[in-house]
Amino acid sequence: MLFNSISFLFFFLPISLVFFFVLGRIKKKLATAWLGLISIVFYNWLGTQFLIILCCSILFNYILGYLIQKNVAKDRLALILLIAGITINLSVLGYYKYFLDLTLWLKDLGLMPGPAIGSSVLPLGISFFTFTQIGYLIDSKASITKNYNFVDYVLFVTFFPHLIAGPILHHKEIMPQFANDSTYRINVTNLTVGFSIFTLGLAKKVLIADQFIPMVNYTFELSDHLSRSEAWCGVLSYYIQIYFDFSGYSEMAMGLAKMFNIRFPANFDSPYKASNIIDFWQRWHMSLTRYLTLYLYNPIAISITRYRIQKKLSIATGKKDFSALFTITVIPTFITMLLAGIWHGSGIQFVIYGLLHGWYLSINHVFKAYFPAKKTISSQFMHWFDKSWKIILTNMAVIVAFIFFRANTPDEALNIINAMTFTPAYPHAQIPDLVPNTINVIGALLVIFVMPNVLQLFPEYEPALSHAKAKPALLNFKWQPNIAWGLIMAITCLLSVLSVTGTTEFLYFRF
Repeated sequence: MLFNSISFLFFFLPISLVFFFVLGRIKKKLATAWLGLISIVFYNWLGTQFLIILCCSILFNYILGYLIQKNVAKDRLALILLIAGITINLSVLGYYKYFLDLTLWLKDLGLMPGPAIGSSVLPLGISFFTFTQIGYLIDSKASITKNYNFVDYVLFVTFFPHLIAGPILHHKEIMPQFANDSTYRINVTNLTVGFSIFTLGLAKKVLIADQFIPMVNYTFELSDHLSRSEAWCGVLSYYIQIYFDFSGYSEMAMGLAKMFNIRFPANFDSPYKASNIIDFWQRWHMSLTRYLTLYLYNPIAISITRYRIQKKLSIATGKKDFSALFTITVIPTFITMLLAGIWHGSGIQFVIYGLLHGWYLSINHVFKAYFPAKKTISSQFMHWFDKSWKIILTNMAVIVAFIFFRANTPDEALNIINAMTFTPAYPHAQIPDLVPNTINVIGALLVIFVMPNVLQLFPEYEPALSHAKAKPALLNFKWQPNIAWGLIMAITCLLSVLSVTGTTEFLYFRF
């Protein structure tokens, strides 16, 4: 079942909400059990064959987390249990996500006899519920988690707004909210705000993102037959499609959670307005960035720092000691982004995507160390010019990486880059609707760079656990609980529902 489907909008969601609040007035445990059950039904609707994987994963990690918590005092045993848990979780993820491609690659090299081994179908959401539970195990070892009962744990993992494509949740943010009595009482403000946020996310998906699908598919399917104008239009179409698709999903998830009186961590904060690549990753897939920083980058950087201290080496990562900057910052950055790229898929193009961003971030860190930003700029125009060229440069770097992210092979990506930058074999556009697509691209870019994002639209109603970092938009207006905004939301909802087909998945479903 998709968020952008009639069955979800008119059956699943209303039934889920009504029974949650009715049971909540009777007993909280009944409401949490209902929400966990309905979340499992939601996942089962997407593919019965993989429900058993989700259930086994939940049961395994709950028991292991319990054992780790009980044996925290026995540090060695708890560490062995943690390592075993991480290994088994990643092995299951690796089997479904990478093993088939690996065996096919070995067969192509003539290194593996017999048929390829692995699954040709990726269980939906496996990356997200696996990462969520690995984080829980790590925190169990660090004595951060509590002994949650099984029903609460099931709800933490499966709560349907985040189950398929995030955000990646942290138990200490979410579980205390479900322990609050007010969560189980109808809050008209939260319902209204949540519905409005959900509507805006749905509109981004079906009214904007999905309109670019034909042009994007054409561009990447015919990568070696593109004119320069087609290549640029197609790449910008994907740049816009993934923005509104991912932004739309994140806002729909945020809005759904808000209807249940739950606030999610922010996952999207106008990343294309970032003036450097570090800032971009602090605004794009924010929960993944936080997860990778907390559980991967920081442990690597801390280990290297401790090693340098033992060897009596400098740990000052400024411009005075490049070796410290390189080992403590650059190396962990490259490792983290390489694994982030691989997390998205098994193809070489995802490795290139991760390495590109590792390179971007490393250059950004070195540049900041050697050329710190000026505190003051002489004039307003120079301030605008300085910020504008940095935003443009950042977005060009992001676009190049996105070409590899979307391409089926590295050669396909290189063909498109070649068509964009050099004289292509087809100098004239081959498709008749290039002009309408170009107009759509321009219109969507105006929305991205001129309009406020959801965090800026609803600041007084706390839609997420964090506030907007982005500066006020050029059109800086806010949502208000009045008739005018009610009409805007009603019309937007009607147009979105009329455009729903229920056939276009969210892009991050494939990861």
